[in-house]
Amino acid sequence: MPGFRQQLDTLERWRRLPALEELDPPGARVALTFDDGPDPDATPAVLEALEAAGARATFFLVGEQVEAHPELAREIAARGHAVGMHSHSHVEQDQLSDPRADFDATGAAIRRATGLDATFYRPPFGRFSEDTYAECLRRRLAPVYWSGWGCDWEPIPPARIADVAVRDLEPGTILLLHDSARYAYRSSALPTAQALPDILAAARQRGLEPVALGP
Repeated sequence: MPGFRQQLDTLERWRRLPALEELDPPGARVALTFDDGPDPDATPAVLEALEAAGARATFFLVGEQVEAHPELAREIAARGHAVGMHSHSHVEQDQLSDPRADFDATGAAIRRATGLDATFYRPPFGRFSEDTYAECLRRRLAPVYWSGWGCDWEPIPPARIADVAVRDLEPGTILLLHDSARYAYRSSALPTAQALPDILAAARQRGLEPVALGP
């Protein structure tokens, strides 16, 4: 869990550097988003759970992960999910000396693997720097944060992930989940995939359609 000072700093950045936090208009929808992949550990299981439920999502892809697993990035796109950028190596954006090069590398990796140009961008840890925010807007990428999460960067079981995620589900929620544990405190992201059936069932019970970001 981020420290208290870091949480305060993140909230201050969100006020200063605004991004999409909820669907607008909300409608009877909830947007599922997955960060940090693609990763053979859990991305295939996440895709299967989404397919079984007839749900669509947005995957915020890390450039180095796409380069390592291009076939999984292609599979995400082939199944009709949206793709966004999540930096090239998941570093704190304050540490980037050349944001343009990072955006170029990430976008090129996604384009080579999927044939698509990403239209969304979520910064690692939800924290833009001034330079990366400006670069995001310069490239006409839609910046995205979130309004709900599953706390699934922590080593918690599927039932706990589902409980936390379902608590935040309401019309217009953008739900943050992860299909890789590469940059997290846990050893596997499979608990997220295992939590998905309960999350998706709860969304539909509330009359909410799980969707990808987009028009």
